[in-house]
Amino acid sequence: MEKDFTEKDFTEKDFTEKDFIKKGSIEKDSIEKDYILKIEGISKSFPGVKALDQVSFGVERGTIHALVGENGAGKSTLIKVLSGIYHAESGEILLDGKRCNFTQPSDARAAGISVVHQEIKLAEPLSVAENMFLGNLPVKNGLVNWKEMRVKAQNIIDELGIDIDVNQAVNTLTIAKKQIVEIMHAINFGSKIMIMDEPSATLTEHELKVLFRIVKKLRDKGITIIYISHRLEEVFELTTTTTVLRDGCHIATLPTASLTKEQLISLMVGRELGNEFPKECYPIGETILEVRNLTRKKVLRDISFSVNKGEVFGISGLVGAGRTELVRAILGIDPYDSGKIFYKNKEVSFKSFHEAIHNGFGLIPEDRKLQGLVQMMDVKTNICLANLDKVLHGGIIRSALEKKYAEEYVKKLSISTPSIHTEVQYLSGGNQQKVVIAKWLLRDSEILILDEPTRGIDVGAKTEIYRLINRMVKAGKTIIIISSEMPEIIGMCDRVMIMHEGRKTGELMRSDATQERIMAACV
Repeated sequence: MEKDFTEKDFTEKDFTEKDFIKKGSIEKDSIEKDYILKIEGISKSFPGVKALDQVSFGVERGTIHALVGENGAGKSTLIKVLSGIYHAESGEILLDGKRCNFTQPSDARAAGISVVHQEIKLAEPLSVAENMFLGNLPVKNGLVNWKEMRVKAQNIIDELGIDIDVNQAVNTLTIAKKQIVEIMHAINFGSKIMIMDEPSATLTEHELKVLFRIVKKLRDKGITIIYISHRLEEVFELTTTTTVLRDGCHIATLPTASLTKEQLISLMVGRELGNEFPKECYPIGETILEVRNLTRKKVLRDISFSVNKGEVFGISGLVGAGRTELVRAILGIDPYDSGKIFYKNKEVSFKSFHEAIHNGFGLIPEDRKLQGLVQMMDVKTNICLANLDKVLHGGIIRSALEKKYAEEYVKKLSISTPSIHTEVQYLSGGNQQKVVIAKWLLRDSEILILDEPTRGIDVGAKTEIYRLINRMVKAGKTIIIISSEMPEIIGMCDRVMIMHEGRKTGELMRSDATQERIMAACV
């Protein structure tokens, strides 16, 4: 019987992926392990894409099990198979040793598998208690027993040690508390296995600590957690075992403690990434954008800063600091009460985003799925959406021109897609982000604002986005990056402005920027 191997079995110096495969990426001692879930030979295909190819691994009862991989590795497809949204073409799911055949999500939920999705899926006008019991309302004499529902909801909240009012409407809660309500909804269904899909993507450091405490409490209660995250620090802090998928295939299932970050990244991407932040420095020109005393009641307070041509300018701050609201005001999307904006030494006040676009601005929004792309349109159409003047002739869209531009930028940005006619909803997060960037590169925007450019994107795609930023700066573009990830701000920006509660609290040059200094200004 092959034993588990640990860090002593290899070192970074002599580590290769073959070492893992040779030792056995699927552990053989399943007889000794208490597997609550076993996935055996699962395959799933879509037109032009093999999403899962003979994936097999086990999940031990009462553990936190990481599922990692690049965007497009097959994680989301596997989740949907496990939760009954998709039906596998081959393979088996064994829950507590029994074969399962989920034809719909309710089948998986009844069997004890729940999913806490990255995108919040709550009935926001309803209360916390009502959302916790949706689909499983306590009934007495044919009527909903509201009192029992509130008591049960309060009991769950008290057990987890959370400060939430069960009568509060969900639409008044922070993102973090909404995420917790999703978790409590899953608990209420008596989940044995809880799949958490990027639960920390939009949370602050403080909120992360609360989430981690809840996850550990759930584990201690005997609930098995499958935890999906692109933040590898979380994987190492929370999980016992890590499964790596790549290109729809199972690469390895290993004790998390036996891995280093570099080794895990190598397994995920199948290559060495080198420098995580491949910053390249180019000459910085004169001031291209200046903002003076910009103010909007209850949102922005007397903000002044300037950005130079060819600079990568960072805007840092915790969630709610007003970073996105600031750029929306500059771009004419939202109004402002007072202040002045100068672009190329001329005062401007854009009345709409359309006007800002035609003056050389572009925006890659925080929510690419809702604001950056039209999900049901193809790659070709999305790339050309902000560039209709380039493909219109006589009021008619010329398909040949659309095709030409789309193929050019798919090649330039190495966008992985079956074809330019593929709907963007079927692309991975990293490739969707590249499509948004392609749209503005085709527009030839002089100032490109990237709001959380790598949120929800794997380490390999992040590095590609950073290299694209270098290419844009080399071509003379000016980049403004809004990011909650301080390593990203420090690693890629020439200068950073820090915000807190709608006001500017600091500004640092690259050489002076440290996480400690930025955090001090953030709070």
